[in-house]
Amino acid sequence: MAAPKKVCIVGSGNWGSAIAKIVGANAAKNAKFDNTVKMWVFEETVNGRKLTEIINSEHENVKYLPGHKLPANVLAVPDLVEASSDADILVFVIPHQFVGKVCDTIKGKIKNDALGISLIKGVDEGPDGLKLISDVIQEKLGITMSVLMGANIANEVADEKFCETTIGCKNKNHGALLKELMQTSNFRVTVVEEYDVVEICGALKNIVAVGAGFCDGLGFGDNTKAAVISCGVADLITTCYGGRNRKVAEAFVRTGKSIEELEKEMLNGQKLQGPATAAEVYLILKHKNMVDKFPLFNAVYQICFEGHPVTEFISCLQNHPEHM
Repeated sequence: MAAPKKVCIVGSGNWGSAIAKIVGANAAKNAKFDNTVKMWVFEETVNGRKLTEIINSEHENVKYLPGHKLPANVLAVPDLVEASSDADILVFVIPHQFVGKVCDTIKGKIKNDALGISLIKGVDEGPDGLKLISDVIQEKLGITMSVLMGANIANEVADEKFCETTIGCKNKNHGALLKELMQTSNFRVTVVEEYDVVEICGALKNIVAVGAGFCDGLGFGDNTKAAVISCGVADLITTCYGGRNRKVAEAFVRTGKSIEELEKEMLNGQKLQGPATAAEVYLILKHKNMVDKFPLFNAVYQICFEGHPVTEFISCLQNHPEHM
Protein backbone atom coordinates (compact mmCIF):
# COMPACT_ATOMS: atom_id res chain seq x y z
CA MET A 1 0.00 0.00 0.00
CA ALA A 2 1.41 3.38 -1.01
CA ALA A 3 1.86 5.97 1.74
CA PRO A 4 -1.37 7.93 2.27
CA LYS A 5 -1.49 11.16 0.27
CA LYS A 6 -1.33 14.40 2.24
CA VAL A 7 -3.80 17.05 1.09
CA CYS A 8 -3.59 20.83 1.40
CA ILE A 9 -6.40 23.21 0.48
CA VAL A 10 -4.86 26.49 -0.64
CA GLY A 11 -7.57 28.97 0.27
CA SER A 12 -10.37 29.12 2.80
CA GLY A 13 -13.04 31.48 1.52
CA ASN A 14 -16.64 30.54 0.86
CA TRP A 15 -15.88 27.93 -1.83
CA GLY A 16 -12.62 26.79 -0.21
CA SER A 17 -14.43 26.07 3.05
CA ALA A 18 -17.25 24.21 1.28
CA ILE A 19 -14.65 22.04 -0.48
CA ALA A 20 -12.79 21.53 2.82
CA LYS A 21 -15.98 20.02 4.20
CA ILE A 22 -16.05 17.42 1.40
CA VAL A 23 -12.30 16.76 1.23
CA GLY A 24 -11.97 16.50 5.01
CA ALA A 25 -14.81 13.97 5.27
CA ASN A 26 -13.47 11.89 2.36
CA ALA A 27 -9.87 11.92 3.64
CA ALA A 28 -11.03 10.76 7.09
CA LYS A 29 -12.65 7.61 5.73
CA ASN A 30 -10.37 6.70 2.80
CA ALA A 31 -7.03 5.04 3.60
CA LYS A 32 -5.50 6.46 0.39
CA PHE A 33 -5.41 9.88 2.04
CA ASP A 34 -3.71 11.14 5.18
CA ASN A 35 -6.28 11.87 7.88
CA THR A 36 -5.19 15.48 8.44
CA VAL A 37 -6.20 17.94 5.70
CA LYS A 38 -4.37 21.23 6.02
CA MET A 39 -6.20 24.37 4.91
CA TRP A 40 -4.24 27.56 4.37
CA VAL A 41 -6.14 30.43 5.94
CA PHE A 42 -5.15 34.04 5.32
CA GLU A 43 -5.07 35.18 8.94
CA GLU A 44 -7.72 37.70 9.93
CA THR A 45 -9.14 38.85 13.23
CA VAL A 46 -12.82 38.10 13.76
CA ASN A 47 -14.45 39.41 16.95
CA GLY A 48 -11.04 39.85 18.54
CA ARG A 49 -9.87 36.29 17.79
CA LYS A 50 -7.64 34.82 15.10
CA LEU A 51 -9.69 33.15 12.39
CA THR A 52 -7.42 30.07 12.40
CA GLU A 53 -7.95 29.63 16.13
CA ILE A 54 -11.73 29.84 15.71
CA ILE A 55 -11.65 27.26 12.90
CA ASN A 56 -9.40 24.89 14.84
CA SER A 57 -11.36 25.10 18.09
CA GLU A 58 -14.92 25.42 16.81
CA HIS A 59 -14.52 23.78 13.37
CA GLU A 60 -16.39 26.54 11.59
CA ASN A 61 -15.23 29.28 9.23
CA VAL A 62 -17.39 31.91 10.90
CA LYS A 63 -16.47 34.59 8.37
CA TYR A 64 -16.78 32.86 4.99
CA LEU A 65 -19.01 29.81 5.59
CA PRO A 66 -20.97 30.51 8.78
CA GLY A 67 -23.39 27.90 10.07
CA HIS A 68 -21.48 24.89 8.69
CA LYS A 69 -19.30 22.57 10.72
CA LEU A 70 -16.01 21.61 9.11
CA PRO A 71 -14.69 18.10 9.81
CA ALA A 72 -12.43 18.04 12.88
CA ASN A 73 -9.53 16.70 10.76
CA VAL A 74 -9.36 19.94 8.72
CA LEU A 75 -6.53 21.95 10.25
CA ALA A 76 -6.35 25.70 9.60
CA VAL A 77 -2.75 26.84 9.07
CA PRO A 78 -1.93 30.57 8.74
CA ASP A 79 1.51 30.03 7.15
CA LEU A 80 1.21 29.18 3.45
CA VAL A 81 4.58 27.40 3.16
CA GLU A 82 3.95 25.33 6.30
CA ALA A 83 0.50 24.34 5.01
CA SER A 84 1.69 23.27 1.56
CA SER A 85 5.27 22.02 1.88
CA ASP A 86 4.53 18.34 2.58
CA ALA A 87 1.35 18.04 0.48
CA ASP A 88 0.96 15.39 -2.23
CA ILE A 89 -2.25 17.03 -3.49
CA LEU A 90 -2.73 20.81 -3.58
CA VAL A 91 -6.28 22.08 -4.05
CA PHE A 92 -6.15 25.70 -5.26
CA VAL A 93 -9.27 27.67 -4.38
CA ILE A 94 -8.40 31.37 -4.06
CA PRO A 95 -9.60 34.41 -6.05
CA HIS A 96 -7.66 34.44 -9.30
CA GLN A 97 -6.18 37.86 -8.50
CA PHE A 98 -4.01 36.18 -5.81
CA VAL A 99 -2.63 33.28 -7.85
CA GLY A 100 0.69 34.91 -8.78
CA LYS A 101 1.55 35.91 -5.24
CA VAL A 102 0.63 32.51 -3.78
CA CYS A 103 2.71 30.66 -6.40
CA ASP A 104 5.70 32.94 -5.79
CA THR A 105 5.48 32.18 -2.06
CA ILE A 106 5.52 28.37 -2.37
CA LYS A 107 7.70 28.01 -5.48
CA GLY A 108 10.53 25.56 -4.81
CA LYS A 109 9.10 24.76 -1.36
CA ILE A 110 6.59 22.06 -2.36
CA LYS A 111 7.01 18.44 -3.49
CA ASN A 112 8.09 18.14 -7.14
CA ASP A 113 5.64 15.33 -7.76
CA ALA A 114 2.67 17.01 -6.05
CA LEU A 115 -0.60 17.01 -7.98
CA GLY A 116 -2.44 20.31 -8.26
CA ILE A 117 -6.14 20.84 -8.89
CA SER A 118 -7.52 24.32 -9.58
CA LEU A 119 -11.06 25.31 -8.61
CA ILE A 120 -10.36 28.89 -9.67
CA LYS A 121 -12.71 30.49 -12.18
CA GLY A 122 -10.88 33.13 -14.16
CA VAL A 123 -8.34 33.64 -16.92
CA ASP A 124 -5.09 35.47 -17.18
CA GLU A 125 -3.95 37.66 -20.01
CA GLY A 126 -0.78 36.17 -21.45
CA PRO A 127 1.44 37.75 -24.13
CA ASP A 128 -0.26 35.64 -26.81
CA GLY A 129 -3.82 35.87 -25.54
CA LEU A 130 -5.84 33.87 -23.08
CA LYS A 131 -3.96 32.01 -20.39
CA LEU A 132 -5.67 29.43 -18.23
CA ILE A 133 -5.13 29.75 -14.48
CA SER A 134 -4.13 26.07 -14.29
CA ASP A 135 -1.42 26.74 -16.87
CA VAL A 136 -0.19 29.76 -14.90
CA ILE A 137 0.13 27.60 -11.77
CA GLN A 138 1.72 24.74 -13.71
CA GLU A 139 4.34 27.03 -15.25
CA LYS A 140 5.16 28.81 -11.99
CA LEU A 141 5.37 25.71 -9.80
CA GLY A 142 6.31 22.96 -12.27
CA ILE A 143 3.60 20.60 -11.00
CA THR A 144 0.95 18.66 -12.95
CA MET A 145 -2.40 20.46 -12.86
CA SER A 146 -6.05 19.42 -13.20
CA VAL A 147 -9.20 21.52 -12.82
CA LEU A 148 -12.61 21.18 -11.18
CA MET A 149 -15.50 23.30 -12.49
CA GLY A 150 -19.24 22.98 -12.26
CA ALA A 151 -22.60 24.51 -11.48
CA ASN A 152 -21.61 24.78 -7.86
CA ILE A 153 -22.67 27.57 -5.54
CA ALA A 154 -20.60 27.11 -2.39
CA ASN A 155 -23.43 27.38 0.12
CA GLU A 156 -25.50 24.79 -1.75
CA VAL A 157 -22.57 22.39 -1.86
CA ALA A 158 -22.02 22.96 1.88
CA ASP A 159 -25.74 22.34 2.50
CA GLU A 160 -25.22 18.98 0.75
CA LYS A 161 -27.78 19.79 -1.90
CA PHE A 162 -27.33 17.67 -5.01
CA CYS A 163 -24.75 19.18 -7.38
CA GLU A 164 -22.73 17.91 -10.31
CA THR A 165 -19.21 18.94 -11.19
CA THR A 166 -16.52 18.08 -13.73
CA ILE A 167 -12.83 17.34 -13.21
CA GLY A 168 -10.64 17.97 -16.25
CA CYS A 169 -7.51 15.85 -15.98
CA LYS A 170 -5.17 14.55 -18.68
CA ASN A 171 -3.92 11.57 -16.64
CA LYS A 172 -6.55 8.86 -15.99
CA ASN A 173 -4.91 7.64 -12.75
CA HIS A 174 -4.70 11.14 -11.33
CA GLY A 175 -8.31 11.74 -12.37
CA ALA A 176 -9.50 8.63 -10.53
CA LEU A 177 -7.62 9.63 -7.36
CA LEU A 178 -8.98 13.19 -7.44
CA LYS A 179 -12.50 11.87 -7.97
CA GLU A 180 -12.13 9.75 -4.81
CA LEU A 181 -11.04 12.85 -2.91
CA MET A 182 -13.90 15.04 -4.18
CA GLN A 183 -16.97 12.89 -4.84
CA THR A 184 -19.79 12.37 -2.34
CA SER A 185 -23.32 10.99 -2.76
CA ASN A 186 -24.52 14.60 -3.25
CA PHE A 187 -21.52 16.02 -5.11
CA ARG A 188 -21.24 13.94 -8.26
CA VAL A 189 -18.00 14.11 -10.20
CA THR A 190 -17.45 13.35 -13.89
CA VAL A 191 -13.83 13.14 -15.08
CA VAL A 192 -12.91 14.18 -18.62
CA GLU A 193 -9.53 14.65 -20.28
CA GLU A 194 -10.21 18.08 -21.79
CA TYR A 195 -9.12 20.19 -18.82
CA ASP A 196 -8.83 23.35 -20.94
CA VAL A 197 -12.42 23.22 -22.22
CA VAL A 198 -13.71 22.62 -18.68
CA GLU A 199 -11.72 25.58 -17.40
CA ILE A 200 -12.63 28.09 -20.09
CA CYS A 201 -16.36 27.43 -19.59
CA GLY A 202 -15.91 27.96 -15.86
CA ALA A 203 -14.11 31.25 -16.36
CA LEU A 204 -16.22 32.96 -18.98
CA LYS A 205 -19.52 32.30 -17.25
CA ASN A 206 -18.83 34.92 -14.57
CA ILE A 207 -18.85 37.66 -17.21
CA VAL A 208 -22.24 36.46 -18.40
CA ALA A 209 -23.50 36.45 -14.81
CA VAL A 210 -22.66 40.15 -14.53
CA GLY A 211 -24.80 40.74 -17.64
CA ALA A 212 -27.65 38.76 -16.07
CA GLY A 213 -27.44 40.95 -12.97
CA PHE A 214 -27.68 44.08 -15.12
CA CYS A 215 -30.92 42.67 -16.60
CA ASP A 216 -32.35 42.15 -13.12
CA GLY A 217 -31.33 45.62 -11.99
CA LEU A 218 -32.91 47.19 -15.07
CA GLY A 219 -36.13 45.27 -14.40
CA PHE A 220 -36.15 43.31 -17.67
CA GLY A 221 -38.15 40.10 -17.93
CA ASP A 222 -37.03 36.52 -18.02
CA ASN A 223 -36.94 36.41 -21.82
CA THR A 224 -34.33 39.14 -21.98
CA LYS A 225 -32.26 37.51 -19.30
CA ALA A 226 -32.59 34.13 -21.02
CA ALA A 227 -31.28 35.70 -24.24
CA VAL A 228 -28.26 37.00 -22.33
CA ILE A 229 -27.55 33.61 -20.77
CA SER A 230 -28.42 31.58 -23.84
CA CYS A 231 -24.94 30.12 -23.93
CA GLY A 232 -26.83 27.59 -21.83
CA VAL A 233 -24.05 26.01 -19.82
CA ALA A 234 -25.48 24.62 -16.57
CA ASP A 235 -22.82 26.35 -14.53
CA LEU A 236 -23.62 29.61 -16.19
CA ILE A 237 -27.35 29.40 -15.51
CA THR A 238 -26.86 28.61 -11.83
CA THR A 239 -24.52 31.55 -11.37
CA CYS A 240 -26.82 33.91 -13.24
CA TYR A 241 -29.62 33.20 -10.77
CA GLY A 242 -27.79 32.67 -7.49
CA GLY A 243 -24.19 33.79 -7.54
CA ARG A 244 -22.37 36.82 -6.23
CA ASN A 245 -21.53 38.24 -9.69
CA ARG A 246 -25.23 38.54 -10.53
CA LYS A 247 -26.10 39.95 -7.10
CA VAL A 248 -23.50 42.71 -7.19
CA ALA A 249 -24.29 43.59 -10.82
CA GLU A 250 -27.96 44.06 -9.93
CA ALA A 251 -27.00 46.34 -7.02
CA PHE A 252 -24.65 48.26 -9.36
CA VAL A 253 -27.67 49.23 -11.46
CA ARG A 254 -29.99 49.97 -8.54
CA THR A 255 -27.60 51.94 -6.31
CA GLY A 256 -25.31 53.70 -8.78
CA LYS A 257 -22.31 52.74 -6.62
CA SER A 258 -19.09 51.41 -8.13
CA ILE A 259 -18.31 47.69 -8.37
CA GLU A 260 -15.44 48.19 -5.89
CA GLU A 261 -17.71 49.85 -3.30
CA LEU A 262 -20.34 47.13 -3.63
CA GLU A 263 -17.74 44.39 -3.37
CA LYS A 264 -16.65 45.86 -0.02
CA GLU A 265 -20.21 46.36 1.22
CA MET A 266 -21.86 43.15 0.08
CA LEU A 267 -19.25 40.41 -0.01
CA ASN A 268 -17.65 40.51 3.43
CA GLY A 269 -14.11 40.17 2.07
CA GLN A 270 -14.92 37.89 -0.86
CA LYS A 271 -13.70 38.92 -4.28
CA LEU A 272 -15.77 39.32 -7.41
CA GLN A 273 -14.45 37.41 -10.42
CA GLY A 274 -16.77 38.53 -13.24
CA PRO A 275 -15.65 42.13 -13.81
CA ALA A 276 -11.95 41.22 -13.53
CA THR A 277 -12.42 38.39 -16.03
CA ALA A 278 -14.31 40.77 -18.33
CA ALA A 279 -11.33 43.14 -18.25
CA GLU A 280 -8.84 40.40 -19.10
CA VAL A 281 -11.00 38.95 -21.86
CA TYR A 282 -11.58 42.44 -23.30
CA LEU A 283 -7.82 43.06 -23.56
CA ILE A 284 -7.35 39.73 -25.32
CA LEU A 285 -10.22 40.36 -27.75
CA LYS A 286 -8.89 43.83 -28.48
CA HIS A 287 -5.43 42.42 -29.09
CA LYS A 288 -6.93 40.00 -31.62
CA ASN A 289 -9.37 42.55 -33.15
CA MET A 290 -12.32 40.39 -32.15
CA VAL A 291 -14.24 42.71 -29.79
CA ASP A 292 -17.15 42.98 -32.26
CA LYS A 293 -17.68 39.23 -32.24
CA PHE A 294 -18.41 39.20 -28.48
CA PRO A 295 -20.91 42.00 -27.84
CA LEU A 296 -21.97 40.67 -24.43
CA PHE A 297 -18.43 40.49 -23.07
CA ASN A 298 -17.67 43.93 -24.52
CA ALA A 299 -20.84 45.46 -23.04
CA VAL A 300 -20.08 44.12 -19.55
CA TYR A 301 -16.54 45.49 -19.78
CA GLN A 302 -17.65 48.94 -21.01
CA ILE A 303 -20.25 49.25 -18.24
CA CYS A 304 -17.96 48.01 -15.44
CA PHE A 305 -14.83 49.93 -16.40
CA GLU A 306 -15.49 52.62 -19.01
CA GLY A 307 -18.48 54.38 -17.46
CA HIS A 308 -20.83 53.25 -20.23
CA PRO A 309 -24.43 53.72 -19.00
CA VAL A 310 -25.90 50.43 -17.87
CA THR A 311 -29.28 51.48 -19.28
CA GLU A 312 -27.82 50.88 -22.74
CA PHE A 313 -26.83 47.31 -21.91
CA ILE A 314 -29.43 45.61 -24.11
CA SER A 315 -29.01 48.00 -27.03
CA CYS A 316 -25.28 47.13 -27.01
CA LEU A 317 -26.31 43.53 -27.66
CA GLN A 318 -29.05 44.20 -30.19
CA ASN A 319 -26.63 45.58 -32.74
CA HIS A 320 -25.44 42.00 -33.16
CA PRO A 321 -28.57 39.86 -33.57
CA GLU A 322 -26.62 37.01 -35.14
CA HIS A 323 -24.66 36.53 -31.91
CA MET A 324 -27.62 36.55 -29.54
